[in-house]
Amino acid sequence: MKQKGLGRGLDAIFGTEKVAVKTTPMTQMTEIAISQIIPNPTQPRTQFDEEALKELSDSIKQLGIIQPITVKKQDEKYIIISGERRWRASQLAGLTTLPAYIREVDDENLHAMALVENIQRQDLNAIEIALGMQRLIDECNLTQEAMAEKVGKKRSTVSNYMRLLSLPSEVQLALKEGLITMGHAKAIAGISEDRQLWALKKCIKKALSVRQAEELARKLALPINADIEEEEYPESYARLVEQLEPYFSDRISIKRGKNGGGKIVIDFSSDADIDSFIERFRNK
Repeated sequence: MKQKGLGRGLDAIFGTEKVAVKTTPMTQMTEIAISQIIPNPTQPRTQFDEEALKELSDSIKQLGIIQPITVKKQDEKYIIISGERRWRASQLAGLTTLPAYIREVDDENLHAMALVENIQRQDLNAIEIALGMQRLIDECNLTQEAMAEKVGKKRSTVSNYMRLLSLPSEVQLALKEGLITMGHAKAIAGISEDRQLWALKKCIKKALSVRQAEELARKLALPINADIEEEEYPESYARLVEQLEPYFSDRISIKRGKNGGGKIVIDFSSDADIDSFIERFRNK
């Protein structure tokens, strides 16, 4: 199950400034056969929640399509600019036509509009946004500054997204799956590569806030400190901690010395904690 409450949402990540892409006016709404509509090959969104699609499909069966999709005509087909979820759900609902606006737009703006539409709806995770930006930069030969202007964002915002793509695949996956936020990823990106995976595990295991992750990154920028850089211990150590955690929550840790010995440390804040520990053992 994905962990929640690890930090700020997309507004804090991406900012609240409005997005604008130059386009030509749309036509009047028209009905288009679903068989003539195809998804945008440059669609930045790569994941569609099946359960959410089923719920949308059920709503469409009851209420119909409330908001038309937007498409671009290409030969005998229509490419989706915005509304792929509605298109997918409509197929599940058994519809044969969809209300749509047809817009004339070049390939560069087609990709930009798809990216912007998803960003505005907060439908994309940070990695999908970064990949979408990178594709637009590569295929349209844009600089980061031009990219920022295209989607109405600050250049620093675009740069922050591009940095995500240089993170280890494990960090990117955690971000995609919602185990960490972009705020955590930005903090991890500022850590030396040899410590990034350790910092990721720390953020997830301890459910660190973004502020705590930033503080961890600051400390890790200092010379190696044994109190900060936890050594990778054998699997047996982890199993021992798992066995003891039910009695001591997350207050237990293992410290191993250089001579092969070590100690098990149990933190407590008052005598009442000691009584609580004893009671847990009695109830075992």
